Amino acid sequence: MNQKTYPLLSRREVEALIAEGRKIFIVNQHVVKADAWLPYHPGGDKAILHMVGRDATDEVTAFVPPLLESLKPLEPLHSAETLQQMNRYRIGRIEGRWINFSPPIQGGKFRPLCDNSDVEEGDSQSTTASSTSSSRGHSPVSPIFEGEDRNVRKRRATEDQPRSASASSVSSVSGDDDGGMAYLDTVTKEKTTLDLEKYPSLDHTTQDSIVAKYRLLDERLKSEKLYDCNYRSYAIECTRYSLLAASALLFLRWGWYALSATCLGALWHQLVFSAHDAGHIGITHRFHVDSVIGIVIADFIGGLSIGWWKRNHNVHHIVTNFPEHDPDIEHMPFLAVSHRLLGGLYSTYYERVMEYDIVAKVMLKIQAYSYYILLTFGRFNLYRLSWEYLLGPNAPRKGPAWWHRYLELAGQVFFWTWFGYFLIYKTLPTNWDRVLYVLISHAVTMPLHAQICLSHFAMSTSDMGPHESFPQKMLRTTMDIECPQWLDFFHGGLQFQAIHHLYPRMPRHNLRRAQKLVQDFCNEVGIPYALYGFVDGNKRVVGTLAEVSRQAAILAKCRQVISESGDSLHEHSH
Repeated sequence: MNQKTYPLLSRREVEALIAEGRKIFIVNQHVVKADAWLPYHPGGDKAILHMVGRDATDEVTAFVPPLLESLKPLEPLHSAETLQQMNRYRIGRIEGRWINFSPPIQGGKFRPLCDNSDVEEGDSQSTTASSTSSSRGHSPVSPIFEGEDRNVRKRRATEDQPRSASASSVSSVSGDDDGGMAYLDTVTKEKTTLDLEKYPSLDHTTQDSIVAKYRLLDERLKSEKLYDCNYRSYAIECTRYSLLAASALLFLRWGWYALSATCLGALWHQLVFSAHDAGHIGITHRFHVDSVIGIVIADFIGGLSIGWWKRNHNVHHIVTNFPEHDPDIEHMPFLAVSHRLLGGLYSTYYERVMEYDIVAKVMLKIQAYSYYILLTFGRFNLYRLSWEYLLGPNAPRKGPAWWHRYLELAGQVFFWTWFGYFLIYKTLPTNWDRVLYVLISHAVTMPLHAQICLSHFAMSTSDMGPHESFPQKMLRTTMDIECPQWLDFFHGGLQFQAIHHLYPRMPRHNLRRAQKLVQDFCNEVGIPYALYGFVDGNKRVVGTLAEVSRQAAILAKCRQVISESGDSLHEHSH
């Protein structure tokens, strides 16, 4: 059977299609128009929107499990069959190296064909990033939102300053806010310059070399059978789950409520690792089978929505540590890991402004001290996010995952029946016992939340532009945690988050075995590999939070001085 021949499309033609609102990205030298697939994508629309105008080959294939047998179409998420299904949405092909655009969701601007402006082919709004990166830092400036329509973003970048949709603020830029934004922009430039000096150049030759070696490493990992799932490890984990569940029930029966709550919290802690695998379609590699496994673990046993997690996590893997795009670091008004959040960024994930309001000004002052307290109560926030997702418009209504929402809702009812009604209300004798049981069981999961935050909170949050390669971006924004091998069970093997971000489909039980190969890759391409012990990593996170607190204090002082200067000038004029 002859393969279909696709028309050759220029970058300018693709730009014009995106200007018309088409959702177009590149995969393996083919132009894919995903408009029709957008509402059906099980991973949510945001994951696709962040790829518009970009070569998404590495991002797409990073989520493809190797060596899948003949499965039903669309069953495995980003399986070989799903990629074949993606062929239906091909509309053309390209020749040579693709030069990325910045996606519209990230502030990218696109010209229709009728626009004959003097911007050269391949220049548009982004290509200066690579040419300037080796000699001087990006100069991200702060686009603002018009008062009449906050969804309309403006950019103040000049022609020689690569835009960064990242540094967006909704504050007025007049008066004291103008001085405040100038301070934030200065800090942004300093941090971006440091990253440009620390990491390989963003020129095309360097980044292409990194990508080529990254793909060679992928082949090496496959040849080493590191993508093969070790089901004996799951058997060991299921034994651990059973022991924790039995202990929780036994201590409950004996009236040792604190120990029972501790065992239940430890069970939730451990189950999260298998739920993570199921969310990545990494256990059986069958979309619906792994989805049901994830729903049973997360919703029925843990009371959390696996669908919410998948939508959140897919975006996190694509735009890791982007303060305005990555929901995993968007915790205003309680926490800020980047000074840019002090400017009132617009979250493209939550589609709202993350206001730097009076609550944020109070909480961010003490965030280095309140951090672990907030993590202790973190599970309660996950309940809220789960219900917002399941009852809101973002849960899938179409496509292969349309029925998952209903199973999740059933799981939520089941969880709150067995945990809330039978265990907490019916079994425990006093209100004091009930409160303590809930608090202890939820507080025990705090180290898990600390581990999740540890992987990214102390790492770079700079926007290096659209030309940074996928592997460099993942390694720049993610750290691994060093621990003895016997302690892997506590971290679930997911302390190797940098490796996981590079190869999301690799079973977590094999991540440690891949570490040496990834370290060799980093040494070869000149990308620093961030590896810290659990204690040292936490010190870096707390240090980052304290630094943002200091920046908030400086910002407040800048605005105060400018405001007082303005008042003084106003008095003299009279």
